[in-house]
Amino acid sequence: MSEADLRRRPSRAELLAAYGRTVPDLVRPGLRVLLCGINPSLWSGAVGLHFARPANRLWATLQLAGFTERRLHPSETGELLAAGIGVTNLVPEATARADEVSVEQLRAGVAPLTELVARCTPGYVAFLGLSAYRSAFGRTSASIGARPERLGAARVWLLPNPSGLNAHYQQPELTTAYAGLRSAAYGCAEGTAPPKRDGPPAALPGQRLN
Repeated sequence: MSEADLRRRPSRAELLAAYGRTVPDLVRPGLRVLLCGINPSLWSGAVGLHFARPANRLWATLQLAGFTERRLHPSETGELLAAGIGVTNLVPEATARADEVSVEQLRAGVAPLTELVARCTPGYVAFLGLSAYRSAFGRTSASIGARPERLGAARVWLLPNPSGLNAHYQQPELTTAYAGLRSAAYGCAEGTAPPKRDGPPAALPGQRLN
C-alpha cells in the first residue's frame, strides 16, 4: 500500500470489508513501552495501521505527554518504534466498535500477549482501556496508573482509552495520565523534553518493519 493510500480516508465499502481483519503487531526488541489497545478499528483494519484515524487523540497525547517531539501520523511507524514505543491489541480482529468484543475474546488474548511480551521485552505494557483490562485479567478493582502485578518481566500501567468516545477524559486529563507513564518509562520528569530516539528499530525474527 502506497503512502498516499495509507493517508487517505477509506471508503465505506473498504471499511465494511475490513471487519475481522488483523493488524500486524508493531514491535521490536527492547521497547520502552508496548501500548496494548482493545482491538483494531475498521479504519485500522482497512489500511493495516494501529490507531489509523489521524484524529485519534492518541497521536496528540503522545506528543503532549512528551513521548514524541511532534504529532506523528499513524503511518510513521518507524518514528514510533525509534521512540521506543510499540503497539499491539488484546483482540486482533477489527470491529466497528469496541463493545463488539466479548469478554471471552479479551481473556483469550492474554496468552498471545504474554508470549509477545516475552519476545520483545518491553519495560512497560500499557493497557489503553480500563474496562478491557479488568475483563481480560479479572481484576475488577484495577485503576488508572501503575499496577503492582507484572506481565512476564514487564511492568504494567493502565491508561485511559484515547478514543473520542471516552468522555470521562478530556485532553488535559489524558495528557496527565500518559505523562506519568512517560516519566516512569524514560526516567525523566514530566514537562521535560521528549526522550532521545532509541536508534533504528531492529525487527524481531520473521517480522518486516514498515
